[in-house]
Formats: sequence, C-alpha cells, structure tokens
Amino acid sequence: MTIKHIFSDMDGTLLNSKGQISADNIKAIKESQIPFTLVSARAPIEMEATLNKLNLSNPQIAFNGGLVFQPTANGRKILAQHYMDYYTTQQLVSQISLYFPHVSLSYYDENKWYTENIDDGIKFEESITGLTPTVVTRKALYTDVQSKTFKIMLMTWDASEMESLKDFLENLHIAEISVQQSGATYLEITSTDASKSTAVQQIIDSEKLTNKETLAFGDGQNDISMLQTVGTPVVMGNAHELVKPFGKHITKTNDEDGVAFGLKFFVA
Repeated sequence: MTIKHIFSDMDGTLLNSKGQISADNIKAIKESQIPFTLVSARAPIEMEATLNKLNLSNPQIAFNGGLVFQPTANGRKILAQHYMDYYTTQQLVSQISLYFPHVSLSYYDENKWYTENIDDGIKFEESITGLTPTVVTRKALYTDVQSKTFKIMLMTWDASEMESLKDFLENLHIAEISVQQSGATYLEITSTDASKSTAVQQIIDSEKLTNKETLAFGDGQNDISMLQTVGTPVVMGNAHELVKPFGKHITKTNDEDGVAFGLKFFVA
C-alpha cells in the first residue's frame, strides 16, 4: 500500500536530544514529497521553527491533539480545538501548587506560555524550545474567565514524585481532563477530548485516505494511540520499552536520524 500521509511526534522522535531537527531529517522529509504532519504535545509557538524549516503548510497537530491547525500566510487556520474550561484549570493549578510545590508548573493558551515562577524546569524547557514564558500571578489566572487553557505542563526529575503526582491527579476524579506522561520528566494535562489518535483520524478522513495509506513515527506513551491509528506504525530506537510492541517497524534513535532512516526503508 502506497503511503500518502506521514505523521510524526517531535520530541524524542523527529527532534534530537538537543531539541533540534537535523539536516538529514529535513532533506529526507522534503525529498519524500509526502504530506507531513507534526503531532506534538508542544504548543504551536514551539512548533513554528520546525514547521518553517520543513516549509509545511498542511494541517498540523498541537497539544496532544487539543489543537488541529493549518499554517497560512495570514496565521493559523484553526480546524479543531479542545481546551479545558476556566474552572477546571483553576482547580488543577491551585491543587497541584498546594500539594506539589516543588513540581515545575506552567500552562498554555493558543499563543502564549505562562508560569508563576522561573524554576529549573522552566529553564530546561527554555533551553529546549528557545522560548520564554510570560510570568503571571495566580490572581491573573483566577480573573481571566475567558482564557482557554490547552495544556498544563508539569515537570519533575524525581520518579517517585512523578508516580505520586499521577496518583493524585487520578484521585481528583476530574472527568474533563486527560493526563499523559511524555518521557520520564513531563506530565501533561489536556482536555479529555484531546487525543493524538482523534486528531490524526480527522486529517485522514478529511483527505479521504484509508488508515493503511498512513505512517507514523513515535517514541512515547502518549504516541501509542497515534501508532494504533495508522497502517504503518514506526517506533524509534530510543522509545520506551512499553511503546516498542506497538510498532510494525523499529527505526534508529532520534539522535541517529531515525525518521530519515524510516522514510528510506519503511515507506513504500
């Protein structure tokens, strides 16, 4: 079956461990001449540099499926959006700050990244994305009822704290949220309606493709639903061991241009 659309996670997949896309990956994607969609937990503003390097103008997926958009000369054309309401965001931020004060916490609307404190987690994310968050007070969050929060991002390097945090969020029993771990360090909270698989399927349907005509690259647990949606799932060599069984193929690592390798050997 000929591959007619390719989907790819960014961090740990298309991007190397420094958060950069290599010249070989860029070359391979452009030479394939197959529509290519980034499917990321990142915000659109954190995807822009890579989108520009690849000259992509077809639909793209941000916030783990919370936002489907198409880059245009006049800005983003929103194709679908799923965000958390003001009261849910308020509850989460206050509860996490109270019980996990050492966890790095920040959140995103469509255009900006916000935090109350520039801690080590924020500095690390700045080094990866090249962006600087807007520092706000809790009061600002609590008064902006019109805000649309697409993602709350939590970071900790303490594995036991990560497990405690996941248990805590599960025990809050908030039906409107989805909690997904991305790598060992990140825990991301989005709307329960946001999923990589749903967003990928939306694009497949809009282009009148069959799932067998699609391929996806991924490395993390939040990529599993996407890998299950496409006909040819390709897992990175650096992927979490729980993810590897979901791949039809396993390519090289993200620091070895695994996407370029996969395009060469697994795209028919």
